[in-house]
Amino acid sequence: MKVTRKIIEIDEELCDGCGNCILACAEGAIQIVDGKAKVIADRYCDGLGACMGDCPQDALKIVERVAEEFDEEAVEELLKKQATDKKIAPVGGGCPSAALKTFPTAGGDHACNCANEAKAQASGGASELGHGPVQIHLVPAGAPFLKGADLLIAADCVPVAYPSFHGDFLKGRAVMIGCPKFDDTQKYVDKFTQIFAESGIKSITSVIMEVPCCSSMAGIIKKALEQAGADIPFKEVVISSRGEIIS
Repeated sequence: MKVTRKIIEIDEELCDGCGNCILACAEGAIQIVDGKAKVIADRYCDGLGACMGDCPQDALKIVERVAEEFDEEAVEELLKKQATDKKIAPVGGGCPSAALKTFPTAGGDHACNCANEAKAQASGGASELGHGPVQIHLVPAGAPFLKGADLLIAADCVPVAYPSFHGDFLKGRAVMIGCPKFDDTQKYVDKFTQIFAESGIKSITSVIMEVPCCSSMAGIIKKALEQAGADIPFKEVVISSRGEIIS
């Protein structure tokens, strides 16, 4: 039954897909769809607005409109499903891998854990990854770790093929990884255009594999630079299938 009531409305133009509202929604009513937060069904939203204060972009507001009645039983079923679905985070929805995180890197200023440091050295070095997520589709264009960053854009096979990826490429850089063969390249262009226009990126390093499908990454980056009207130093490194730098 539909009634006139208060409900959450999300402005997709303002939403950067950070996922904070997902964690704040106890009903599991919000999910990230195509990089934007969405109320998956009116009946799951109680309209109280607990999610609003967690939005850094002020993309959420309470409106009054005709909508399905809030259904507590449906919410209970939804939360049960989310709790048992490995692809959806329990009680709050969303994917934990999409939550923004920053953490100390091997070269950063942080307290030394000598046992972990010794293990890292024995295994070839400590991690230089300073943030998450890293997948191009999951990183919001407004992510704080992109501000003024030296950006590394890597094909997702590179860290597997190149043994010194962390020390030679990742150190001191924000990273985004993806596969132009299997992903939506236009969405890559749109995402990078926004980043290049707004985040003050200092430099771009693209590391790809020698296979033909990887070669489109340079075109994606150059198109995004053109659309953003940005003049950012850009270099490309090509890795062989045996993990050697070709060019």
